[in-house]
Amino acid sequence: MERLDWLLHWLKETSFATAIRENASLFPWLESVHVLAVAVVIGTIALIELRLIGVTSLNRPVSRVLKDVLPVTWGGFGLATLSGFLLFSSNAPTYAHNTFFLMKAAMLAAAGLNAFAFHTFTARSLPRWDTAASTPVQAKLSGVLSLVMWVGIVACGRWVGFTLVPTP
Repeated sequence: MERLDWLLHWLKETSFATAIRENASLFPWLESVHVLAVAVVIGTIALIELRLIGVTSLNRPVSRVLKDVLPVTWGGFGLATLSGFLLFSSNAPTYAHNTFFLMKAAMLAAAGLNAFAFHTFTARSLPRWDTAASTPVQAKLSGVLSLVMWVGIVACGRWVGFTLVPTP
Protein backbone atom coordinates (compact mmCIF):
# COMPACT_ATOMS: atom_id res chain seq x y z
CA MET A 1 0.00 0.00 0.00
CA GLU A 2 2.90 2.31 0.72
CA ARG A 3 4.15 1.93 -2.86
CA LEU A 4 0.74 2.81 -4.21
CA ASP A 5 0.58 5.93 -2.06
CA TRP A 6 4.05 6.90 -3.23
CA LEU A 7 2.97 6.45 -6.85
CA LEU A 8 -0.21 8.48 -6.32
CA HIS A 9 1.75 11.34 -4.73
CA TRP A 10 4.34 11.17 -7.51
CA LEU A 11 1.57 11.39 -10.14
CA LYS A 12 0.04 14.38 -8.36
CA GLU A 13 3.40 16.18 -8.47
CA THR A 14 4.04 15.68 -12.20
CA SER A 15 4.20 18.87 -14.25
CA PHE A 16 0.98 18.14 -16.14
CA ALA A 17 -0.97 17.32 -12.95
CA THR A 18 0.34 20.46 -11.28
CA ALA A 19 -0.65 22.53 -14.33
CA ILE A 20 -4.17 21.08 -14.25
CA ARG A 21 -4.52 21.70 -10.54
CA GLU A 22 -3.07 25.23 -10.51
CA ASN A 23 -4.51 26.64 -13.74
CA ALA A 24 -7.87 28.32 -13.16
CA SER A 25 -9.44 27.07 -16.38
CA LEU A 26 -7.65 23.84 -17.29
CA PHE A 27 -9.53 21.57 -14.85
CA PRO A 28 -12.98 22.87 -15.88
CA TRP A 29 -12.10 22.44 -19.58
CA LEU A 30 -10.90 18.89 -19.00
CA GLU A 31 -13.97 18.15 -16.92
CA SER A 32 -16.20 19.44 -19.74
CA VAL A 33 -14.42 17.24 -22.27
CA HIS A 34 -14.75 14.30 -19.90
CA VAL A 35 -18.48 14.84 -19.39
CA LEU A 36 -19.11 15.21 -23.14
CA ALA A 37 -17.05 12.09 -23.92
CA VAL A 38 -18.92 10.11 -21.25
CA ALA A 39 -22.20 11.33 -22.78
CA VAL A 40 -21.10 9.96 -26.15
CA VAL A 41 -20.12 6.65 -24.55
CA ILE A 42 -23.40 6.31 -22.65
CA GLY A 43 -25.50 7.41 -25.60
CA THR A 44 -23.92 4.97 -28.02
CA ILE A 45 -23.91 2.12 -25.50
CA ALA A 46 -27.58 2.81 -24.83
CA LEU A 47 -28.32 2.40 -28.56
CA ILE A 48 -26.70 -1.03 -28.52
CA GLU A 49 -28.17 -2.20 -25.23
CA LEU A 50 -31.70 -1.02 -26.08
CA ARG A 51 -31.47 -3.03 -29.30
CA LEU A 52 -30.31 -6.09 -27.34
CA ILE A 53 -33.11 -5.67 -24.83
CA GLY A 54 -35.65 -5.32 -27.65
CA VAL A 55 -36.78 -1.75 -27.08
CA THR A 56 -35.56 0.05 -30.20
CA SER A 57 -34.13 -0.46 -33.71
CA LEU A 58 -35.90 -3.80 -33.99
CA ASN A 59 -35.83 -3.56 -37.77
CA ARG A 60 -32.00 -3.33 -37.78
CA PRO A 61 -29.74 -6.35 -37.37
CA VAL A 62 -27.77 -6.32 -34.13
CA SER A 63 -24.56 -6.73 -36.14
CA ARG A 64 -25.35 -3.55 -38.07
CA VAL A 65 -26.02 -1.57 -34.89
CA LEU A 66 -22.73 -2.82 -33.44
CA LYS A 67 -20.82 -2.00 -36.64
CA ASP A 68 -22.28 1.50 -36.88
CA VAL A 69 -22.05 2.45 -33.21
CA LEU A 70 -19.00 0.77 -31.67
CA PRO A 71 -16.38 2.93 -33.45
CA VAL A 72 -18.01 6.04 -31.99
CA THR A 73 -18.25 4.34 -28.59
CA TRP A 74 -14.54 3.50 -28.62
CA GLY A 75 -13.61 7.02 -29.70
CA GLY A 76 -15.66 8.51 -26.88
CA PHE A 77 -14.27 5.97 -24.43
CA GLY A 78 -10.70 6.82 -25.42
CA LEU A 79 -11.32 10.53 -24.91
CA ALA A 80 -13.14 9.90 -21.61
CA THR A 81 -10.27 7.71 -20.40
CA LEU A 82 -7.61 10.26 -21.32
CA SER A 83 -9.49 13.21 -19.83
CA GLY A 84 -10.41 11.14 -16.76
CA PHE A 85 -6.80 10.17 -16.20
CA LEU A 86 -5.71 13.79 -16.46
CA LEU A 87 -8.39 14.86 -13.98
CA PHE A 88 -7.41 12.02 -11.65
CA SER A 89 -3.74 12.97 -11.84
CA SER A 90 -4.45 16.46 -10.56
CA ASN A 91 -5.22 15.05 -7.11
CA ALA A 92 -4.53 11.32 -7.33
CA PRO A 93 -4.17 10.51 -3.61
CA THR A 94 -7.50 12.13 -2.79
CA TYR A 95 -9.38 10.50 -5.67
CA ALA A 96 -7.84 7.08 -4.98
CA HIS A 97 -9.22 7.13 -1.43
CA ASN A 98 -12.69 8.35 -2.37
CA THR A 99 -15.39 5.69 -1.97
CA PHE A 100 -17.44 6.92 -4.94
CA PHE A 101 -14.37 7.00 -7.18
CA LEU A 102 -13.52 3.43 -6.16
CA MET A 103 -17.13 2.34 -6.80
CA LYS A 104 -16.97 4.03 -10.23
CA ALA A 105 -13.73 2.20 -11.04
CA ALA A 106 -15.20 -1.12 -9.92
CA MET A 107 -18.31 -0.60 -12.05
CA LEU A 108 -16.14 0.36 -15.04
CA ALA A 109 -14.26 -2.91 -14.63
CA ALA A 110 -17.54 -4.84 -14.30
CA ALA A 111 -18.96 -3.12 -17.39
CA GLY A 112 -15.80 -4.07 -19.27
CA LEU A 113 -16.13 -7.69 -18.17
CA ASN A 114 -19.79 -7.69 -19.18
CA ALA A 115 -18.88 -6.38 -22.65
CA PHE A 116 -16.05 -8.90 -22.92
CA ALA A 117 -18.39 -11.75 -21.97
CA PHE A 118 -20.99 -10.57 -24.48
CA HIS A 119 -18.54 -10.33 -27.37
CA THR A 120 -16.70 -13.54 -26.42
CA PHE A 121 -19.64 -15.82 -25.65
CA THR A 122 -23.09 -14.43 -26.46
CA ALA A 123 -22.15 -12.86 -29.79
CA ARG A 124 -20.80 -16.21 -31.04
CA SER A 125 -24.37 -17.20 -31.83
CA LEU A 126 -25.20 -13.77 -33.32
CA PRO A 127 -25.81 -15.12 -36.85
CA ARG A 128 -28.76 -17.16 -35.50
CA TRP A 129 -30.56 -14.18 -33.90
CA ASP A 130 -29.02 -11.15 -35.61
CA THR A 131 -32.19 -10.03 -37.39
CA ALA A 132 -34.72 -11.27 -34.84
CA ALA A 133 -36.66 -8.61 -32.96
CA SER A 134 -36.30 -10.69 -29.81
CA THR A 135 -32.76 -11.53 -28.72
CA PRO A 136 -31.66 -14.41 -26.47
CA VAL A 137 -31.99 -14.04 -22.70
CA GLN A 138 -28.18 -13.76 -22.35
CA ALA A 139 -28.11 -10.79 -24.73
CA LYS A 140 -30.99 -9.10 -22.92
CA LEU A 141 -29.33 -9.70 -19.55
CA SER A 142 -26.05 -8.29 -20.85
CA GLY A 143 -27.89 -5.20 -22.11
CA VAL A 144 -29.75 -4.61 -18.85
CA LEU A 145 -26.61 -5.13 -16.75
CA SER A 146 -24.66 -2.75 -18.95
CA LEU A 147 -27.25 0.01 -18.71
CA VAL A 148 -27.48 -0.37 -14.93
CA MET A 149 -23.71 -0.29 -14.56
CA TRP A 150 -23.31 2.79 -16.78
CA VAL A 151 -25.99 4.65 -14.83
CA GLY A 152 -24.07 3.70 -11.68
CA ILE A 153 -20.79 4.86 -13.21
CA VAL A 154 -22.27 8.26 -14.01
CA ALA A 155 -23.93 8.57 -10.59
CA CYS A 156 -20.74 7.67 -8.74
CA GLY A 157 -18.68 9.94 -10.98
CA ARG A 158 -21.01 12.81 -10.19
CA TRP A 159 -20.78 12.16 -6.44
CA VAL A 160 -16.98 12.11 -6.46
CA GLY A 161 -16.83 15.90 -6.61
CA PHE A 162 -19.19 16.28 -3.68
CA THR A 163 -17.38 13.86 -1.39
CA LEU A 164 -13.70 14.69 -1.81
CA VAL A 165 -11.81 14.94 1.43
CA PRO A 166 -8.16 15.97 0.86
CA THR A 167 -5.66 13.22 1.57
CA PRO A 168 -2.33 14.37 3.05
